[in-house]
Amino acid sequence: MKKALVTGGCGFIGSNLSKELVKQGWQVDIIDDMSNGHIELVKDMKCRFLPGSGFIRAYSLQDLSKNRTQSDVIVVQDDFASEFMMDYIGEGNYDIVFHQAAVPRVGYSVDNPVQTTDINILKTVQLFKSCAGKVERVVFASSSSVYGGAEELPTDESAQKNPKSPYAWQKSAIEDYARMCYNLYGLDVVCLRYFNVFGPGQYGDSPYSTAVSAWCHAIKSGLECRSDGDGSQSRDMCYVDNVVSANILAATFNKGPFMGRCYNIACGDRTTNKDVLDYLKSKFNDLKVSNAPWRPGDVMHTQAGIDRAKAELGYEPLVKVWEGIDRTLKWWRIDES
Repeated sequence: MKKALVTGGCGFIGSNLSKELVKQGWQVDIIDDMSNGHIELVKDMKCRFLPGSGFIRAYSLQDLSKNRTQSDVIVVQDDFASEFMMDYIGEGNYDIVFHQAAVPRVGYSVDNPVQTTDINILKTVQLFKSCAGKVERVVFASSSSVYGGAEELPTDESAQKNPKSPYAWQKSAIEDYARMCYNLYGLDVVCLRYFNVFGPGQYGDSPYSTAVSAWCHAIKSGLECRSDGDGSQSRDMCYVDNVVSANILAATFNKGPFMGRCYNIACGDRTTNKDVLDYLKSKFNDLKVSNAPWRPGDVMHTQAGIDRAKAELGYEPLVKVWEGIDRTLKWWRIDES
């Protein structure tokens, strides 16, 4: 039985990943400081909550832990780089670390570059240091934002990086560091560049929410759906199950070390905002849409080249956009009119 630590495991992607890992027979620990996490996203698993990482060693020494079954999930409410957590990882308690935790908001990183650099770079380097020689692999959640709005579509991993926000630069910097880790410290890291992930568990009132989740929130709350510009901007929208699948494929890859190799994780196509709104209008007759100006600096189009992930990881998008939207609407429990 593989043992995994999921940082940020009470967040949108982390919670979906944790559930699938348990379903596939992994034993899972979660650490989340709850700055972006939500207890309700993991409440359908059999969880034991610890109020800080200082309790995890005490728990592991208790007789109770000896009766722990594979489906029991430990949720530690603490900073992923806390001293006790770093020591516990350094004792070799995990096979794989899925590093999903981050301060994800681009705008927030612009306003708070020091704080976000501390978390997204310095604490991540600290995590990697504790993992070196103790875990088989770290699967790192990177971002398509490292491209900074590539001119060539679809964009493959050979495209030059051009981060345009502290958040994007922080992800790019960890990718660069990941390439050093194997030769310097014997730590194998694989970097997954997510494109516009959406689906169940993503709340629509967050600044980092995708348009789909923001519009679901608006429909559920009886608010207007905001449309920036004329809606012709397009995104490679990736349902969360695809990202979960990619994480597990990367974790279980057994054909050699990745040594920091990067992979685009997306569907390999793109959908306009207008197309999504038109689809929602076909389902909700009373849908209200408000027009807003173009957002300054907004990237017009994204589309990932996913050939590398397909060829090397065996990755395939399991759920395409329209099925994903229907599943997301079902999670929001929104009745069609």
